[in-house]
Amino acid sequence: MFLYQNCKIVALTENLVESISKFDCGHADLNDFFRNDSFKYSKELFGKTYCFVLNDNPSEIVCAFTVANDSIKQNQLPSSRKKILTASIPREKIMRSYPAVLIGRLGVSTNFKKQGIGTELLDFIKLWFIDENNKTGCRFIVVDAYNDECVLNFYKKNGFVFMFSTEEQEKNYLKVKTDYKLHTRFLYFDLVLIR
Repeated sequence: MFLYQNCKIVALTENLVESISKFDCGHADLNDFFRNDSFKYSKELFGKTYCFVLNDNPSEIVCAFTVANDSIKQNQLPSSRKKILTASIPREKIMRSYPAVLIGRLGVSTNFKKQGIGTELLDFIKLWFIDENNKTGCRFIVVDAYNDECVLNFYKKNGFVFMFSTEEQEKNYLKVKTDYKLHTRFLYFDLVLIR
């Protein structure tokens, strides 16, 4: 419980620009987003970025993540996934789309890697959106994760499930050529499992 005991959560604001300029999660694309694009996303209301900073050194960012509103549209899913997705939803509540929150970006500082911080951060996000003080309904957490075995295994280990069982299904959904290499894969987590 490192985050709960040693850190506090803060919204990433331009006041933290110097701290975020030092933040390195070991992934150039994520670093670039947090340093350069996260403020633009927030200004345009596309997403909101938060950081866990150390209590005793608030200029050191342990991890950062961006969340945004999203939904899962069941009419765009293959029949097999639609059945799995709606199996635990009462029949009278079946809708065309289900409220979700998107984890747009997530990174852990290289200074804190291999300590379980990523899993602890996902647990925090899950609990954050089922808290009774949450101001919106949210059934699912979705992520468009890098199509990298290590990243995908991290999300699967934390209870996330592929939205499409194969890359071919996902390519068909995205309407891309079959020889195209997917850079990301869609995964989801059903929050009712922990409520």
